[in-house]
Amino acid sequence: MRAPLLPVLFILLALAVPAYGAVTLRDGDVTLSDQSVRLSDLFEGVSRDRVIGPSPDPGGRIVVESAQLAAIARQFGVDWRPANMGDRVVMERPGRPFPREPVTAALRSALVAAGIPPNSEIETPSVTLPMVPPDDSARPDVTEASYDPATGRFTALLSITADGMRPFNARLSGHVQEMLDLQVTTRRMNTGDVLGADDIQPARVRAGLARSEPARQPDQAIGMALQRPLVAGSPVLLADLARPMMVLRGSSVQVQLDRPGLSVTIQGVAMEAAALGDPVHVMNPSSRAVMSGQVTGTSVVRVAGDINPVLLSPGAPIPPPPPARLAGR
Repeated sequence: MRAPLLPVLFILLALAVPAYGAVTLRDGDVTLSDQSVRLSDLFEGVSRDRVIGPSPDPGGRIVVESAQLAAIARQFGVDWRPANMGDRVVMERPGRPFPREPVTAALRSALVAAGIPPNSEIETPSVTLPMVPPDDSARPDVTEASYDPATGRFTALLSITADGMRPFNARLSGHVQEMLDLQVTTRRMNTGDVLGADDIQPARVRAGLARSEPARQPDQAIGMALQRPLVAGSPVLLADLARPMMVLRGSSVQVQLDRPGLSVTIQGVAMEAAALGDPVHVMNPSSRAVMSGQVTGTSVVRVAGDINPVLLSPGAPIPPPPPARLAGR
């Protein structure tokens, strides 16, 4: 007479089984692969998986303590109860820092399109870049780039997107410096120093440091004398250069007197400073006769053709110097 009760007992046992069956808590850290946290990330053995919330950004982690685990189990009908207060699940999302190089390249491309000089130096914006998934799906995009030539300031919008990641957006701003390829000094130099091949080298220099036309090629500077002192690394400007003086005012010079069939060398005194090839007045200190000649070497002046010296009496004014050549080459 008791046999008919067995089917009823089996039915009651079946009804007592929870919707997800018996499950166990995940053991150890859980690695998340996308933007969602699922039941299966917390419990092993669930028959029907469901999304229970968002995952952290790449590189982030979530710790689910026993009380929250119990609440999730009750909410979704999972047959699990915490064994003790130490039950917990740690979920981590792998990530890597997004490098600055692709951002810099994308920013430069956008700013060149906005009108900056192609050889400009761009100030690195102070922005903290996000962690992105460890794969190579992350890509930067720079839009809304604007540039003010008067102030050199720029603004732009940076977006970084990747598979399984919320888009990262940041406003960028900074300055643009136009750069020039110039010749700069390799050491400190003084007024009158003559530039040699070892005294200059090519370098990229901010355009604002070149107040006038700079020397762009070595042959524009080598062999020229400085008209002001320069510290190491200074751009060499054409306005700061002059042909070196071969004769100094008041210095003793050799005067070569050349006439047809006659060549005589005497000592004289230069009346002004002059460079190679420049005209210059020289005076015979004995006779005080002043002649016009041309500088042919260091402390050497050649007086050619008919010589018509001007005699200076004591206290007489010195005649004006010959017309000077323009500095430079």
